[in-house]
Amino acid sequence: MSDITELVGRYLRAWNETDPVVRRAVIDDVWAEDGTYVDPLGVAEGRDAIDAMIAGVQGHFAGLTFSLAGPIDAHHDIARFTWHLGPEGGEAIVIGFDVAVLNEDGRLASVLGFLDKVPA
Repeated sequence: MSDITELVGRYLRAWNETDPVVRRAVIDDVWAEDGTYVDPLGVAEGRDAIDAMIAGVQGHFAGLTFSLAGPIDAHHDIARFTWHLGPEGGEAIVIGFDVAVLNEDGRLASVLGFLDKVPA
């Protein structure tokens, strides 16, 4: 479980990293080259698209941070976890739930995101 906990932490770090060079290094480390991210607002296929999606979210929610909102539930090569997006130490503006599938190298092959709370 500690490997998955570390991976999820690095995954969230990518969403919080605003330096494009550092963010891309984290993405390259965490994601499989052909990884996919899917949520109700979009689909990103490959590291370039994932990087662009994260940059877009950061632009839309500038100054807010992602944080793990509870325990990570995992088995085999699958993990699920809830996250919050909001001001540091403040109430979450967005709450989501992700399901991550790891590849044989322990990188993210796919993440399926669900939004439980979104701004009006």
